[in-house]
Amino acid sequence: MRRVVAALCLVAGLSGPAFAQSGEPLRTAVDGTFAPHAFPKLGGGVEGFNIDLFTEVARRMGRPITIDSASFSGLVPAMNAGRYDFLAAPVTVTEERAKSMLFTEGYLYTAFQFGIKRGSAPIKSLEDLKGKVIAVNKGSAYDAWGAANAAKYGFTVQTFDTNPDAVQAVMAGRAYAVLGGNTVIRYAATRAPGFVPDFVIKETRAHWAAPFRLDNVALRNQVEDALECMKKDGTIAKLSVKWFGIEPAADDAENTIFPGYGVPGMSGYDPTPHELKCN
Repeated sequence: MRRVVAALCLVAGLSGPAFAQSGEPLRTAVDGTFAPHAFPKLGGGVEGFNIDLFTEVARRMGRPITIDSASFSGLVPAMNAGRYDFLAAPVTVTEERAKSMLFTEGYLYTAFQFGIKRGSAPIKSLEDLKGKVIAVNKGSAYDAWGAANAAKYGFTVQTFDTNPDAVQAVMAGRAYAVLGGNTVIRYAATRAPGFVPDFVIKETRAHWAAPFRLDNVALRNQVEDALECMKKDGTIAKLSVKWFGIEPAADDAENTIFPGYGVPGMSGYDPTPHELKCN
């Protein structure tokens, strides 16, 4: 298990007032193999969007933070056992999860997105996939979507062990498009010249948010306050550009301060208005 210890530090490329840090560190964790959210860096440790995001959250709260890198499957049990105060790993908010965990509002939207080779005809609707070959990461949610919809839309699915392999299939002309998560597709486009993000399946859009134990309301609210201030001053939008290479739209989650605490419409949501106090 790798651990990142962040104390009294600024997120690279961002600026802001200094915050005195005191008390016990915030304890959290990520899946350290999920680029560009958290992945190994040269010289040791992990880097990525979520590392920058929650290091800055802790700084604004005046708390040091420790970030473990572990398998995603073990993160929620470890949090529920008291090892972590919350999870810095991106977690998709569903009603089933919201019944067993407390979430902040979303700091990103996750959605299924296609990536294509530059110069290929863009995908304007799912009907445009007829007769095409779609590459997916084997065993992923995108693989499941492809299997469920291939006959309906008339495309063929090719599976690959990793998302980079699926992207390479597109670049080599063995597949027309790759289907993956929007942030991963955008990140791949910054690393593979000639690969471009394309059609988003809007029906799959959901909040990526930080989960807490159900009894940890006060800390959930404090972290959400910091996230909302970071939306207000453009910090999360800047991190999005840094790691995903695209300026988020005005109505994307990076720029949207949702009313109350939590994800509207989900269990655990508190609609009570609160005044935003940002330094």
